[in-house]
Amino acid sequence: MTFARRIVLLILPSILLMELPAQAADVQVGTALVCDTEQQVERLIAFYDGDAETAVEAVNAEVRDPTACTLAEIAYVPGPPLATTRKRVATFQIVQVLVIGIVTPNGVQSVEPTHFFSVQEVEERDA
Repeated sequence: MTFARRIVLLILPSILLMELPAQAADVQVGTALVCDTEQQVERLIAFYDGDAETAVEAVNAEVRDPTACTLAEIAYVPGPPLATTRKRVATFQIVQVLVIGIVTPNGVQSVEPTHFFSVQEVEERDA
């Protein structure tokens, strides 16, 4: 069985059960920053100066929860932007994501779909 086919077999049942309408093309797999709340993502952006890990540690220390925000290898479906924030270093969009799998050494392992909040850097072009 090919790797791609295994991923599809692991992810497809989760997609079919999701609350959000999605197409297979909407599923993203990779390293993503996820937090429990939108407010934690807002704080993370405030702390961010180019080093995501330091910003994650600052938010987790502030809320006294070592797992409030994390960088993880996941399979997820991003939702529409909830807010846009501009900083000197970049512009960011806060989005809700539906995590449907985690990346393991053996491929993507499906998990019960769970909502988290994330941030995406926005490429801005000069007009």
